[in-house]
Amino acid sequence: MPVFLSHTDDEFPPVQQADPDGLLAFGGDLSPERLINAYAKGIFPWYESGPVLWWCPDPRFVLFPGELYISRTTKALLKKNSFRFSVNTAFAEVIRHCRNIQRPGQFGTWITDEVEKAYIHLHHLGYAHSAEVWDDDQLAGGLYGIRLGKVFFGESMFSAVSNASKLAFIHYVKQLQAEGVALVDCQVYTAYLESFGARMIPRTRFTRLLERWIPPNQKRVPR
Repeated sequence: MPVFLSHTDDEFPPVQQADPDGLLAFGGDLSPERLINAYAKGIFPWYESGPVLWWCPDPRFVLFPGELYISRTTKALLKKNSFRFSVNTAFAEVIRHCRNIQRPGQFGTWITDEVEKAYIHLHHLGYAHSAEVWDDDQLAGGLYGIRLGKVFFGESMFSAVSNASKLAFIHYVKQLQAEGVALVDCQVYTAYLESFGARMIPRTRFTRLLERWIPPNQKRVPR
């Protein structure tokens, strides 16, 4: 049964206590301390309204950057070099687009005012990052997530122009790999990310990798 978290306690129960769908806990807030503590343990918030819901599914959907797959069609798009790529130049714009973009079969968004504000705060603290692609001076697509040590936890992406999020993802994964990032957390399965080489691994292996690749000094926000 999911555990209730108070607003004064940043600790989470062991991830093995999550229910079969991966729901581990509910309640608490989105303070920087709680969020970073959660991500370092493989836990992430995902909810639309009401109390915050905290998840740690098993198995876990991940991408090892060295396994990034780029199709022939996508390689041709990359060669055209139609978009300009950047990192951390428009974080607030990216998360706002991710919040507002219309997605097939989706009638709302989990990126609430509270979530948007919390992740912008994490960006200012140096934990949340964005990648953008630009068509001239217009933001065409992008993604954002949390980086701790050698792990990047992807949160959301958007395209305002066809293929823009795909190109942002590929460019950013390549950059992360060059910077020593060893794991990209994709959280839950999507066929879209599977097409880039993402795959399922057991939660036990995932949490062991987090222990190995996230330094102790990055597991908590300095107070």
